[in-house]
Amino acid sequence: MASKKEFPTVHFYDQDFVDIYEQTWAWIEDYWQKGTSKNGFESRYFNAPDADRINQLDAVFSSFFLVYSNRNYPAEPQLDNFYGKQEADGAIRGEYSVSTGKPIFSDDNPEGVAPPLFAWAEYNMYHKAGNKKRIKEVMPVLERHFEWLESTFKDDTGLFHVPLSATGMPNAPREEMYYPVDFNTQAALNAARMAELGHVLNDKDIEFRYRRQYFSLKTRINQLMWNDEDGIYYDLDQNREQLPVKTVATFWPLITDIPNEARASRLIAHLKDPESFGTENPFPSLAVSEPTFSEDGEGWRGSVFPHFTFMILKGLEQQHEWEAAREFAIRHLYNMLDTLHPEGDRRGTVWEAYRPMREGQAVWEGNEEFPRAMHLPEVGLSTIALMIENVVGLEVSLPRKTVRWVVPTLEIMGIENLNLRRNTITILSQKSGRGWEIRHESEKLYYFTLDRLGSKQPKTLPIPSGKCSMLVDKI
Repeated sequence: MASKKEFPTVHFYDQDFVDIYEQTWAWIEDYWQKGTSKNGFESRYFNAPDADRINQLDAVFSSFFLVYSNRNYPAEPQLDNFYGKQEADGAIRGEYSVSTGKPIFSDDNPEGVAPPLFAWAEYNMYHKAGNKKRIKEVMPVLERHFEWLESTFKDDTGLFHVPLSATGMPNAPREEMYYPVDFNTQAALNAARMAELGHVLNDKDIEFRYRRQYFSLKTRINQLMWNDEDGIYYDLDQNREQLPVKTVATFWPLITDIPNEARASRLIAHLKDPESFGTENPFPSLAVSEPTFSEDGEGWRGSVFPHFTFMILKGLEQQHEWEAAREFAIRHLYNMLDTLHPEGDRRGTVWEAYRPMREGQAVWEGNEEFPRAMHLPEVGLSTIALMIENVVGLEVSLPRKTVRWVVPTLEIMGIENLNLRRNTITILSQKSGRGWEIRHESEKLYYFTLDRLGSKQPKTLPIPSGKCSMLVDKI
């Protein structure tokens, strides 16, 4: 079996996809930094070489692809940098200076609050590493942070009020927003994942407490923010009146099972509608039908950001829309490849944000710093996480000992040398003289589910340790 110091190898019929996946691991090497005694950061952490700060949203999302690095680039330090800065009242700020380690505040976000997504990231890391001990260690930090968010930003409506910059969408046309749909949904997602982590620890008190928080937020979001005429969730103003501006923030509820099946279907229809969010490069930060939508992106007025695309695809998975998620992921990656391999003599690169309706990076007139080239916290979500989870189609849970492979048609593809803490696995499909065959190699037993889209039922089989193969037609 291959060395665990290597990165997992992906196989796919389009070699360009494989190349950009492998290239991203090579790029990351330059983004690996060392903490100092002055800033108090972790001994190894992921950040741009010239960055003067660490950003909480970047740290959270980078963990979703670093979990696949075979621990060459551990995901945990990205979050531990922020946990280590927690204040006595539970506060964790959105950004910290690389030179001093002190929090960075702004006039429009005086508390330095950021989207509350730590528990979502921890839950994902748990399923890729199976490290129950870590959950026990970080749970007190997560609880104190949630208590700070509640005491500081939640009012008697039961909803959270934060400034627009705290949503990570600074110039989105949401000026009158007081109760944001995304931040409130993220708080619900945070509570739901904390309840599930409490279940992992067999702590009924934690599980019950945060399950109750989740349902409380879910009820308010559905009652106050859903617009039945438009089939979408909206922000609220200070008077709890809906603000009818369609932004990408409306899709966060898909991950959390906040909408029922009928409402989820209507949200998904917006994602497939070219006059709404179904653009060539999915999905713009503002609906095409909005008067302030820009084909050039203009920041959060139409740009396609990989972390929003990732979030929406995870929501589609939650709603069992596997085929749509894969199609959108492939379209998105082709748009990234267009800027990496431009025609002519121009030098290519990858970007923080893209145009929604034609190739090329997004543009924000008057803001030369946008978008950032080679902003890997965004890029790696697409080129690594989406590549493994949606294009190749693997869903892995180490604690459950399960690997689910969702494929629309059988092609020569798969993954080799994926190291999941105490197990390294290889899964490849190939055509042999006997038909389509899936080869397995692993160190420990696990349960493999083959879900061929369009077939009657997914099939689950135990895969023993060592090498084995199976004929698809015999499953």
